[in-house]
Amino acid sequence: MTPDQIPPTDATHAGMCEPCTAVQQNWRRAPGHAELVQGANRKELRGETTVTVTRYRCDHCGTVWDYENNKANQRAGWSVVPLRA
Repeated sequence: MTPDQIPPTDATHAGMCEPCTAVQQNWRRAPGHAELVQGANRKELRGETTVTVTRYRCDHCGTVWDYENNKANQRAGWSVVPLRA
């Protein structure tokens, strides 16, 4: 982990492996890591634009991720899917 990265502290990030904690979230075109396995994708409406969101799961720690491919939003990209209570 680099000094500019803040380690996760909330329950959503508990138990993440080191490669998952290193994924830059909410930044389009940021790389994932080698143990992310692609799942299904879906189309979602963002304003008047349709974007593709692809689900991934980490084979190492089980963290579930969504990757939003939205060329109009630089803040799209990787996000951790919250755990359901």
